Amino acid sequence: MHKNQFSHAGSVRNLSVKGCRVDSIISPFTGMQLTMQLHIPGELLPILIENATVRWSGSASMGLEFLKIATPHQERLDRVIQQLAPKTEA
Repeated sequence: MHKNQFSHAGSVRNLSVKGCRVDSIISPFTGMQLTMQLHIPGELLPILIENATVRWSGSASMGLEFLKIATPHQERLDRVIQQLAPKTEA
């Protein structure tokens, strides 16, 4: 582990291609940069968000903006979001 690094789990809400809300007991400062792993039920490997920034932080949650995601991980994220999107009737 490198200096200034730690690992913490949280619950993801409001997932989109640009970011998400994370319910967590930690309260990082706005502007903090982090690496994130999204563990998707039924998938073996997590989706790696190489760089995300904290846009807001409250007492029990934070808003993250995704800044850098490698192409294979972006494609997986897009697929997951598409599967979560409500189906509309034509």
